[in-house]
Amino acid sequence: MAGLDVDHELPAGDGDDPTSGQSGSAGAGADVSADAELQKLKAERDSLLDRLARAQAEFENARRRAAKEQQDFRDFASMEVIKSLLPVIDSFERALQSKSDASDFRGGIELIYKQLQDVLTRLGVRPIASKGEQFDPHVHEAIEMVETSDAPDHQVLEEWQRGYKYKDRLLRPAMVKVAKNPGK
Repeated sequence: MAGLDVDHELPAGDGDDPTSGQSGSAGAGADVSADAELQKLKAERDSLLDRLARAQAEFENARRRAAKEQQDFRDFASMEVIKSLLPVIDSFERALQSKSDASDFRGGIELIYKQLQDVLTRLGVRPIASKGEQFDPHVHEAIEMVETSDAPDHQVLEEWQRGYKYKDRLLRPAMVKVAKNPGK
């Protein structure tokens, strides 16, 4: 009996074995056909691997391009905000260079403050109403609770630091003093 082909666990073909049912030339033709098929499959595999590598590189380039575009957009948006604040800085510089009395100086600072508020309003920043309002933990940060019967329970008595929203998003909560009415 012939030895086993280890790779395929089939009896090894001698080509001249009368029990194989094939002639020697037909076996050689099958080997050539199998080699051609193997080469064809290897070429197809190499082609697919090349396409995969190109697709991965293209995806990575698109990801980098999108990240750069996002950063450029953020930089441009920041630049617009900075440009809108420059007139306020100019006004502060003029106020600091002026040699006027205290009341004129205060009036100038109040105008600059109004100018800054107008810029922030145009950018979509709005202050959060606090004093006299009911305490809201979503927009207020209680710094102090004061027992009093002069105000309803959980009413904001005083605003220590103003809070702001940008469109509908909280930028900073208002720091407030809140009433604690023991009678209610």
